[in-house]
Amino acid sequence: MPSRIAFALSAAALSASIGACTRTHASAGNDPVGPGESSSDTVVAHTFFPEHRQPPANIATSLKAPGGFMVDVFASGLPGARMLAVGADGTVYVTRPAYGEVVMLKAGASGPAQPSPATAGMPGVHGIAIHDGRVYLATTKELSVAEIKSDGTFGDRRVIVGSLPDGGQHSARTIGIGPDNMLYISVGSDCNACAEPDGEHATLLRAPLEGGARTVFARGLRNTIGFDWDPVTRELWGMDNGIDYAGDEEPPEELNRLTQGGDYGWPFRYGDNRVNRLFDRVKVSKSEFEKQTSAPVLTYDAHAAPIGMVFYAGGAFPADYRESAFVALHGSWNRASATGYKVVRIVFRDGKPERFEDFLTGFLVNSGKAYVGRPAGVAIGKDGALLVSDDSNGVIYRVAYTVAKTS
Repeated sequence: MPSRIAFALSAAALSASIGACTRTHASAGNDPVGPGESSSDTVVAHTFFPEHRQPPANIATSLKAPGGFMVDVFASGLPGARMLAVGADGTVYVTRPAYGEVVMLKAGASGPAQPSPATAGMPGVHGIAIHDGRVYLATTKELSVAEIKSDGTFGDRRVIVGSLPDGGQHSARTIGIGPDNMLYISVGSDCNACAEPDGEHATLLRAPLEGGARTVFARGLRNTIGFDWDPVTRELWGMDNGIDYAGDEEPPEELNRLTQGGDYGWPFRYGDNRVNRLFDRVKVSKSEFEKQTSAPVLTYDAHAAPIGMVFYAGGAFPADYRESAFVALHGSWNRASATGYKVVRIVFRDGKPERFEDFLTGFLVNSGKAYVGRPAGVAIGKDGALLVSDDSNGVIYRVAYTVAKTS
């Protein structure tokens, strides 16, 4: 059964661990506030866990996509399936952090693809990227590289980036390879909201493909799991997960244009450079708290939990989709009513994001009281279809454009 909890939270409790979430404290703040802002530093936060229901046998037909698109099951039997990558020959690779393995999927002539191991013995393996016949894999503390063999399996792994920050609250590392042929590594914060002692937490790091010295590319990112480059403009975009326990509608999830040296505000600011007043009583320097940061370009429902993100660079979708990005929303637990649990499209025009649109829905059922799937990873198959992993049921869905949209 779904469970609901409501509680009030003070600034001190916000920066404490999740184990302290039932603490209640009310106090009035004395700091100046902006128009429409309350002078109290207490918010009401909720936790609501929709019930997990086993998906129906016809789950693919119960999911909804825009007219002209068809959903089917590409593979199943992969509990904990997370991030996806596609090899040059079309082989699909799936990371399974809880199992310490990467699985490969080769589509057969009929029926779903059958999984087989590509590599194992990598506890926490999450991020994956493929480039020039090599695969790059990220665990919490290390990034390694291996050759992809002719049978699709991976050769011996070699660590090229080590001693990444400890996991803490966000241990899943994701990686990408930019147009500059550099590695980008997302390192989430080790807490919900705190003054990080390690300057590499809550950042996007950059390192050479062969390893070596790494630098902080962007900071103030609580947990930007999903990021990708616009194939036309080559600009880097990422979806950041906002702070928990700050209320049902605060702070929003953020779509940021990520630039070298950028600071995106966590934990001091969120949204349109809005001050996080629940944090200003934690002991940090005045200059650190007051400095200006880069505001998001678009925002989405608070606590929707964006995971994977990919731009559409295939040729099988209608032309209107070819400037779009897709984001897997894992789904909320930190608000009174559920949001997320779907895949959304970010509509871009001339390199600028305009809005979010629902693309793959139907995972949230019973008026939002239950779910039958939680999207996690996204990738574009060699055939131009969108692949979506569901880590709660171990299913990989394939969304393909098949017929002209009818009125």
